[in-house]
Amino acid sequence: MSKSLLIIGLVWPEPTSSAAGWRMLQIIDLFLHNGYTITFASAASKSEHSFPLNSKGITEKEILLNDSSFDEFIKELNPDLVLFDRFMVEEQFSWRVAQSCPNAVRILDTEDLHFVRNARQEAYKKGLEKNETIFNNDLAKRELASIYRSDLSLIISEYEMQLLDEQFRIDPKILEYLPFQVTKRNKPTPAYSERKNFMFIGNFLHEPNWKTVQILKELWPQVRKRLPQAEIHIYGAYPSEKVFQLHNVQHGFIIKGRAENAIETMEHYRVLLAPIPFGAGQKGKFIDALFAGTPSVTTEVGAEGMMNNIHWPGFIAGNNEELITQAIRLHEDQKQWEIAREKSDEALKSLFDENWGTDLIDKIISIQTDLQHHRSMNMVGEILWSSQFLSTKYMSQWIEAKNKKAHT
Repeated sequence: MSKSLLIIGLVWPEPTSSAAGWRMLQIIDLFLHNGYTITFASAASKSEHSFPLNSKGITEKEILLNDSSFDEFIKELNPDLVLFDRFMVEEQFSWRVAQSCPNAVRILDTEDLHFVRNARQEAYKKGLEKNETIFNNDLAKRELASIYRSDLSLIISEYEMQLLDEQFRIDPKILEYLPFQVTKRNKPTPAYSERKNFMFIGNFLHEPNWKTVQILKELWPQVRKRLPQAEIHIYGAYPSEKVFQLHNVQHGFIIKGRAENAIETMEHYRVLLAPIPFGAGQKGKFIDALFAGTPSVTTEVGAEGMMNNIHWPGFIAGNNEELITQAIRLHEDQKQWEIAREKSDEALKSLFDENWGTDLIDKIISIQTDLQHHRSMNMVGEILWSSQFLSTKYMSQWIEAKNKKAHT
């Protein structure tokens, strides 16, 4: 059976900028390990932090949105699998893939469920009660439609798997649980006495991270009042001017910017302080903290879907007062800190899976064996592929025609 994979990226992977970047590299390495030839295509511009995929033997291809040149490209490539990096990419390109390469297995990597993150963000801003009804919105309809149109969708957290099963009744045959890959720690981490201060890290293009930093700015004076010499250092890719405006050396609130190596950076600190107010999926910062042996204090949303029922390596706070109290306790009480670090070791062991990704590869092979039967069992997907529901296709064709007319 041939093994060729086309990945269509929303962006070019930046593993030093976000967890999404190194998750994509994990997926790439999984397919490379299983003998796949990979082409990575994207309509986005590269940055200086984009990973050099050609160093892994991957072919890179720049493509255009709303342009039939993609049709010729994919017909010639004729991949066995096509992986869409987030539902927005599936909306743009899946109909072209289905039209040009109908026998290619179409896989959606959700990263995290965007409609869950967005609904929680809106509920937070408007002070709404958080219950299952907040997910009934237009973004949910779009993302769920992408899941139904795809032959298989990758889901990063157990909570999201449960939500799709229990609330939205999506057949598990078209879903695959694939959390972050966690390896073994290969070196000891610095002791309590070798560390000091608090830290936070997160890509500033991601709204939950920016809001978390704003919350930290509000809470920090209460920590500083009890620990006058303490500092909190804020790291993250793509900080804007509004982020740097929060920098205040006198008050110990230090904006550091990008961290080239998150784990090595974390090893200098006693506590990862992350009062995340909304979001979804797994958070890479907490996986990095496990490797760094750095205890953390966060919220229920921050801890969601992370630790396989292992006690949190630090504290999960129910309110701001508890968050401040427990953060100070972890920073000042060596015994409590060492207990939390031991939980980090336990969590790493529980999350390590030497067979990570095996079920995904097996499922793909099974789907390829009888693709038409697999699709016929997904009646909602079949309905969405009927012509009256292909609005994204016709919108794309209209945009392409309009662009051509403008250049004539």
